[in-house]
Amino acid sequence: MAYARPRLSWLTTAGLTTALRRLGAGALLLCLALTPASAEPRTFVIDPEHFSIVFNAKHIGYERLWGMFLKGEGQFVYDEDTRALSDLRVTIDTTSVFSNHTQRDQHLRSADFLDAKQFPLMTFVMTDATPVSDRTGTVTGDLTLRGVTRPVTLDVTLNKIGPYPFGGTYVVGISARTRLKRSDFGMVYAVENQLVGDMVEIYLDLEAIRQ
Repeated sequence: MAYARPRLSWLTTAGLTTALRRLGAGALLLCLALTPASAEPRTFVIDPEHFSIVFNAKHIGYERLWGMFLKGEGQFVYDEDTRALSDLRVTIDTTSVFSNHTQRDQHLRSADFLDAKQFPLMTFVMTDATPVSDRTGTVTGDLTLRGVTRPVTLDVTLNKIGPYPFGGTYVVGISARTRLKRSDFGMVYAVENQLVGDMVEIYLDLEAIRQ
């Protein structure tokens, strides 16, 4: 007995092409669904509760006198894929200077040094960044202090980035340091007689929260 051959009309050249196209489109959608989304540049805001701004300068050559600023804020954009840092801007309240000595703090706020009454803020605005390794680099920007703007370069280290153990946030931790001459910003008090060093070292440590 002869059996009729089943009709596979869809398995024609046109039908096969259509089927393969559908299969390919489905596979592509599946691949896209399974592929992790690429990270995009995100804005990070500095947590004021985890922002340390510390400085020191020589005092009559006997010691390095340390102080800090208690108030500061800032933000930047960071791309985890490319590890590119951009749009960094930091503002520091000069009236918040603290050196653990009331009379000295008043002197630091005076026109001899910060002139905090006339210039209550100093700002740093990034202009360029250069990576050195996976976790280190330099950031160059314009520092405005006492109404004077000059370029400053920071040595920057990325300490850690990832989910924070508290609060469900995503945080990056950064350390930075630089050196500058205070006389470049008009602070010439006691420079000539070397009672107070001209070179000032500045250290920044911060945690910034992804927005």
